[in-house]
Amino acid sequence: MTVELRGVSLTYQSPEGEIEALRDVSFSLAEGELVSLVGPSGCGKSTILSIIAGLMPPTSGEVVIPEGRIGLMPQRDSLFEWRSIWGNVTLPLSLHKTSREKREQDEQRLRTLLDRYGLAEFAAKPPSHLSGGMRQRCALIRTLAPDPALLLLDEPFSALDYQTRLVVADDVCSILRREGKSALLVTHDISEAVSMTDRVIVLSRRPASVKSIHDLSEFGDCTPLERRDSALFREYFQTIWKELDVHV
Repeated sequence: MTVELRGVSLTYQSPEGEIEALRDVSFSLAEGELVSLVGPSGCGKSTILSIIAGLMPPTSGEVVIPEGRIGLMPQRDSLFEWRSIWGNVTLPLSLHKTSREKREQDEQRLRTLLDRYGLAEFAAKPPSHLSGGMRQRCALIRTLAPDPALLLLDEPFSALDYQTRLVVADDVCSILRREGKSALLVTHDISEAVSMTDRVIVLSRRPASVKSIHDLSEFGDCTPLERRDSALFREYFQTIWKELDVHV
C-alpha cells in the first residue's frame, strides 16, 4: 500500500464562520496504482492532496504513508524560463542534500528519462523552446527527479487546449505506468479520470465524503486514447456524470 486515508475530516475557520470541508474520507492507493478524484467544484479535492502532502493537518482521522518522498505536480508547469530544461529537471536534486554518488545516479536517471521521452535534444534550451505538451512532460520528469513513492497530480492538464490534453494525458499515463509510480490525480474532467486511471473516486458536495469508487480494471491494458473509443468508456462516463449531480 502506498497511502491510506482513514476517516479524514477537516473543519476550518473563515470570516463567515466554521466551515466543514471534508467528512470521514477513507480510501487507499496500492503500489503502482493510478487513482483519480472527481467531484463538484469546490468540494475539497485539492484539499485532500494538501493533507496527503503534509501541507495541512486534518481535524480528525489519519493519513498513513509508508516511507518515501511525495511528488506534487501542480496545475501549471511552473518551469523557470531563466533555467535550461536540464536546470529545471535537476532543481529538486539541488534542494536535497545527498552524497556525490547518489547525485550522480539521480542525474543519470534524469538523462535517461529526458532521452526516453523525447526531451534530450532540448536539455540546454530554455522552456520557451518547448510546446505545451513537452512542457508538461518536462514538469513530470522534474517531479520524478527525487524518485518519489507517490505522485499527486493537481489538475495538471487544465491549462492545455483540448487536443493537446488528449495527447499529453496519454503521454503522462504511459510515463507513470512505465516508471511504476503510484499517483493520485485530481481532475474536473470525467473523461480524463476514466481514460487514465485504474479507479475513480467520486466525492460528494462539501463537506466532501466518498460517494462511490469505480474499478476500471475491465479496460485491461488499453491506452487512454483507446479507452475513449470504447462503449465501456461511455457507460462509465454517464454513470459518474449522474452521480456528480452536476447542475449547469
